[in-house]
Amino acid sequence: MEMEFEETIWEPTSPSSQYLNSSTLSLSIICVLESNIPIEIENSKVFTLLKDVFLPINSRFSSIMIMEKDGERKWKRVEVNIKDHVKFPIFLGGQLLSFYDMYLSNYLSKLATDPFPENRPMWEIHLLKFPTSNAAGNLIFRLHHSLGDGYSLMGALLSCLQRVDNPSLPLTFPSRKRTEANSEFQEDGYTILNKRIQDRAINIVKCVPRAFITMVNTVQDFGRSDLKSTLIEDDRTPIRSGDDGVEFRPIEIVTMTFSLDSIKQIKDKLKVVNFIYYLFIWYSKY
Repeated sequence: MEMEFEETIWEPTSPSSQYLNSSTLSLSIICVLESNIPIEIENSKVFTLLKDVFLPINSRFSSIMIMEKDGERKWKRVEVNIKDHVKFPIFLGGQLLSFYDMYLSNYLSKLATDPFPENRPMWEIHLLKFPTSNAAGNLIFRLHHSLGDGYSLMGALLSCLQRVDNPSLPLTFPSRKRTEANSEFQEDGYTILNKRIQDRAINIVKCVPRAFITMVNTVQDFGRSDLKSTLIEDDRTPIRSGDDGVEFRPIEIVTMTFSLDSIKQIKDKLKVVNFIYYLFIWYSKY
């Protein structure tokens, strides 16, 4: 199954996309969706869903990154053969769950190091139709980081999903409802207008020191980065070994589970979530 375009369409690439897809750096985003029921969907339905729903979401899913004669990189729309992007791994049946857990871990580790072919769009989908300790089946999305950041790619993937109770409705998540009573209707228009003017004045006053602090931090970060890249070497830590050739060593993906209570506790105390997980994962790796 192919998706064709009548004319060649070129789009400029952002600096971050060029940086994340170079001869010295190539990063991929791997997303694993666990299914509570066995994955028994027909292959033809997978191809149709990708062609009709997934590809139209973003033009980069149908584009490759090429370099022109002047060295400038651009996205080029190409024909997409869906079958080249969908993988159905063959596995041994009748094994213990621990065997499939190890197989999944090794499979993810291999995906993290395998480069994407340069002659087709940089995304893949892998359907693992065997059970593990955590799921009855796994659906793996592998996308190159140059296609977008984590938020945009996750939004693209979630837009492909449907609600179980009513597939015609878009996927929604529970939202926090305000319990506070709306007191504006209990006050006259003059009081409301006066409060709004005061709030705006307070916000403007607060923005001045914030802007100054942001500017100072930016100058410090640039200066520190310049010194560390030219004169000063980073200290050796459990995260940074400092050994030569560490980038060529084999890597392994390890799966860890965090309870929602633990996530809420970290967020409430430190006011940050993603950075703590990043440090924790890399600390445990080394």
